Amino acid sequence: MKDELINQLNAPSEAQRLKAAKELKKLVDRKIISTPAREGYTNNHVHTKYSFSPYSPSKAVWMAVSAGLSTVGIIDHDAINGAEEFIRAGEILGIPTTIGFEMRTDWSETPLNGRSINNPDQISNAYICAHGLAHTRIEKADGYLSRIRRAREKRNRAMTDNLNGILRPLGIHIDYDKDVLALSYAKYGGEVTERHLLFALSKILIGKFGRGEPLVSFLKDKLNIEPDGEQAQYLADEKNEIYEYDLLNVLKSGFVSRIYEKAAADEAPPVKDAVEAIKALGAIPTYCYLGDVDSSPTGDKKAQRFEDAYLDELFRVCREIGFRAIAYMPSRNTIRQLERVMDLCRVYGFMQINGEDINQPRQRFVCAQLKEPRFSHLADSTWALIGHEKAATEDINEAMFAGEPDTDERTINELIAKYKIIGLGETEGKRIENKRGQNLR
Repeated sequence: MKDELINQLNAPSEAQRLKAAKELKKLVDRKIISTPAREGYTNNHVHTKYSFSPYSPSKAVWMAVSAGLSTVGIIDHDAINGAEEFIRAGEILGIPTTIGFEMRTDWSETPLNGRSINNPDQISNAYICAHGLAHTRIEKADGYLSRIRRAREKRNRAMTDNLNGILRPLGIHIDYDKDVLALSYAKYGGEVTERHLLFALSKILIGKFGRGEPLVSFLKDKLNIEPDGEQAQYLADEKNEIYEYDLLNVLKSGFVSRIYEKAAADEAPPVKDAVEAIKALGAIPTYCYLGDVDSSPTGDKKAQRFEDAYLDELFRVCREIGFRAIAYMPSRNTIRQLERVMDLCRVYGFMQINGEDINQPRQRFVCAQLKEPRFSHLADSTWALIGHEKAATEDINEAMFAGEPDTDERTINELIAKYKIIGLGETEGKRIENKRGQNLR
């Protein structure tokens, strides 16, 4: 029964998925299914099938509960249509949620023009997030993002043509409507990404060559892609249950640059305009720190230099543009990188938001580093984010940064303390205090 219900969390209809979540909660309440104790771990950056992920919004929430997270947040590329299901699933399964979205932005009109920022594929272009979107602004946010999705589709089709130009002499063809769209939630208001294109290719290659050596030989001999390290081990294992995802990662790290088309202004608006749009939605405009990459924890990024050489300037520019927060993944960067980021957040008065960028099955929802004392403030920030979202939903003028306060380290800490209380609420606050008392005894 448990396995069938978990499978139903990815069922075609939202009603089926939420029904499965309700049945699973009944089994948990009756102690037929056990879930881990919540130890304070948070994750504010989980993708769903509304962009690219193995998980529907309902299943993403269940995975968070099953991992022992105390809170969980949805972030999809150029899409917000999974948010209401995500909120409802959180209510059913008893876990606080936050909602938001991620988008590309153009920085060519900033002092960082010509730099490789946090987008591996395009200079003068960076990913940013809207965290803590007011629930009353979901429809308005979708209106804003739908225009971006339409522009993205043109680029996706152009990249599919580029891909077919490489594959055609090898007797392989990808049909965008049949092979790519079928893997997405586009018809429900989701986005189609480069990962969808390469996931379609993964399925086609596995169908043509099978798993193991014949496929790996094709990658090496015909596509000039040579998997190494763990990638090679994963593709050598013919019984690998998530083989197509591992193949996708290999293709993404070695193939995207050969098919990539630049995102134009209708898909990647000027960053200042995007930040103002996010503020108008009652959300928190957030820069997503990537940092120089030596080895990718997910296997889908090659070694590359990003912001670290000019990080002080980046933070100054982010402050001038109007960002209010910096997001980062403690599991992805070195302690030296993270300490530098945290120091600069304090200097410039930025809120700090953590999130493990979940979009594939090998990734863990829990970031073990959050148990280290140096990252304890990230739990406070998450509860403040939840409090901001509650307040902004009730009244947009009660959002954390309403009125454009000039923040420094002291005032941002005061805001976080204030909105943390709202986020925790009476029930959760008492639970945490009781747990703290038990630990002291």
